[in-house]
Amino acid sequence: MDKLESEMGRILFILLSISMISIPLPCLSDEIPPKVILAHADRSRGNIGGIEWIIDLESREGEELHKRKILVKARGNNSLAEFIAPPKVKGQKILMLDRNMWFIKPGLRKPVPISPRQKLMGGASNGDIASTDYAGDYKAELVTEEVFQGEPCHVLDLNAANKNTTYSRIRYWVSKKRLVGVKADFLTISGKLLKSAVFEYGHSIPFQDASIPFISKMIITDEVVKNTVTTLVYTQVNLKNIPDAAFNLNLLRR
Repeated sequence: MDKLESEMGRILFILLSISMISIPLPCLSDEIPPKVILAHADRSRGNIGGIEWIIDLESREGEELHKRKILVKARGNNSLAEFIAPPKVKGQKILMLDRNMWFIKPGLRKPVPISPRQKLMGGASNGDIASTDYAGDYKAELVTEEVFQGEPCHVLDLNAANKNTTYSRIRYWVSKKRLVGVKADFLTISGKLLKSAVFEYGHSIPFQDASIPFISKMIITDEVVKNTVTTLVYTQVNLKNIPDAAFNLNLLRR
């Protein structure tokens, strides 16, 4: 009997060993740190060496329709937005330097400090028209994976690392294949949903001997003020050298 039990134990050990070997282990090479994911996604939303683009901003608030055309020049996380149309806002500028922001208007004696969180138009905040630096502005945690519009995505929970961010919290869906942000929920600190946005990437730009997607449309739906939808269409995307003078507050106020 002892010999039989011993033999059965040996067979059971072998079977368990085979079973453990066949269990698939996590592929660590597929795991990308959240900050790296965000840095990739930021590049496709303007956080790159030097670039400019035009935004056609359209906001529908119930029966009202508002439009703006804006030229944005960005280098890293610094941005200068100049309003081109309509005539009543032409020449107005918004300057963002390391998340500090000023409004400059022809005729005003001094630039006015403003917040990235202030409403620009419709559901768009001032910070929405600038380049993004989610990798630097937020503490990120990779919370799960989901499929959005047929595309497998990393889902990250972002909490503001400083008071100058555009939003306190963001739930951010980043395509696993393209490493671009495809959806965002903008939340209060307590988790209340304020706005949601979806992103399209119909442009491409050269980057380090490769081509990367660049944003072409952002649609913001206000979850608090119903029937308010704001669309930002990005065109005339050009990589170019943006000199320091473009971000010099003293020069812009003249």
